[in-house]
Amino acid sequence: MLSDLISAFFSAPFTLLLLGYTFTCISIVNEYERSVIFRLGRMVGVRGPGLIFVFRPFERAVKLSLRSIVLNVPSQDIITKDNVTLKVSAVVYYKVTNPILAVTGVEDYDYAVSQKAQTSLRSILGEVQLDQILSDREALVRRLREIVDLATEPWGVEVTSVELKSIDLPEQIQRAMGRQAEAEREKRSKIINSEGELAAAEQLLEAANLISQNPAALQMRYLQTLADIAVEKNSTIIFPLPIDLLKAIERYANGDKPKS
Repeated sequence: MLSDLISAFFSAPFTLLLLGYTFTCISIVNEYERSVIFRLGRMVGVRGPGLIFVFRPFERAVKLSLRSIVLNVPSQDIITKDNVTLKVSAVVYYKVTNPILAVTGVEDYDYAVSQKAQTSLRSILGEVQLDQILSDREALVRRLREIVDLATEPWGVEVTSVELKSIDLPEQIQRAMGRQAEAEREKRSKIINSEGELAAAEQLLEAANLISQNPAALQMRYLQTLADIAVEKNSTIIFPLPIDLLKAIERYANGDKPKS
């Protein structure tokens, strides 16, 4: 009778059933994944990577990915400290560092991270002015990452980076900024022109001082100017006028009579 029981135990249908159950209990965990095991509702540990055995139906495996996840934060309506309405979107990079906390600490960590990033984005950008958002984005995203990472730490999730994706300004603000930028460029242009005029005046003053030391230098400069004009091959008629005659006319105009 014992032999009959043993033969029945190892009969073909039972063997196939046992093999089928064994295959259903075998699971493969990739290198970038981990499986959190629950036995009769109690968490008993983390398994993987590689080939693992889950004793069903008494054990249940929850598989998580440890790779970095890119979360696209949708555009948020934000009112800045100086009452400017903006639409700002961002990108959050995070990953699971503790699979046990990611399963037992929060129901859906993807949704939780998304909501926390949206509320933190509205809160932080609402405390600063528009100029600070446009000029000091690195400090703002660093602060945003710290706040979101601090909130997600109890869930076993680490926020590695946060970036502002786009900032949509109202049309009237864009036009005002365009006029401001144009005025700033015009201001720099006038400053550069005035600096050039000042440098040219200083050079002319220096040249005049050098020429005044020798009257012949002024005459040579006069002749050089005539030579430059003659090269142009135009129809200009030039009548050289002696410098001494000009000086005499100037003295006569000042009331000085010529000596006899």
